[in-house]
Amino acid sequence: MNNIIVAFILTVLAGLSTLIGTLFIFYKGDIKKLTKYSLAFASGVMASISLIDLIPEAINLIIKNNSKNNAFLLTLIFIAIGLILSYIIDALIPENKNVKNKKLYKLGIFSMLAIIMHNIPEGIATFLSSSSNLSLGISLAIGIPLHNIPGGISISVPVYSATGSKKRAFIYTLISALAEPLGGVIAYLFLAPIITDNIMGYTLAIIAGIMLHISLLKLLPAAIKYREKKKILAFFIIGILFMIIGKHLI
Repeated sequence: MNNIIVAFILTVLAGLSTLIGTLFIFYKGDIKKLTKYSLAFASGVMASISLIDLIPEAINLIIKNNSKNNAFLLTLIFIAIGLILSYIIDALIPENKNVKNKKLYKLGIFSMLAIIMHNIPEGIATFLSSSSNLSLGISLAIGIPLHNIPGGISISVPVYSATGSKKRAFIYTLISALAEPLGGVIAYLFLAPIITDNIMGYTLAIIAGIMLHISLLKLLPAAIKYREKKKILAFFIIGILFMIIGKHLI
């Protein structure tokens, strides 16, 4: 099979793994427990992705064309840009007055936008890697679901908890999932000849800033508002360990 076709299939599968996170909305038990524990877990995963995956990879890419000191400085600058951009996006998202929990609903929408911004460059990277090195692409397609599934949780669970609508939670998660194959299409049609290590590094650093903001200042505080803070902290740590162990197993 043509490497381009295989690369696109792997990119689609990696993106659609986000939908696995929607399985949690079919949980028949206490919705409050599901919400607080899943938000804490997703927060730990997102923080881990940013600190042990996105930021080191951004530095490795930027350092190829810059000195070590400049690479660290540029990474910090673009992380700060990501944080600022995240605050702006948060401020611009309107609250929906027709839902049971406006803050949780807004958190779900915010997470959806962040995952879209994360999945597009991830789709670009998966497609380009798969088309040039199939074994590397397969490794990426196996590893990406480790954080796409919690990403799906961070969208579907708050939206479902706020609205009671499984359909709406699924559709919003699907939109974010389709961003990954969209990244593959963009890479194939436009970016393959012109994308540089610096551009990818800056993009990853911005996404790291956005995800740190969502993880530590949105998802985790939303979980902590509920009782049982020790258990919530435990699920946050489990999320971090989940990514660290998963990364070493691949």
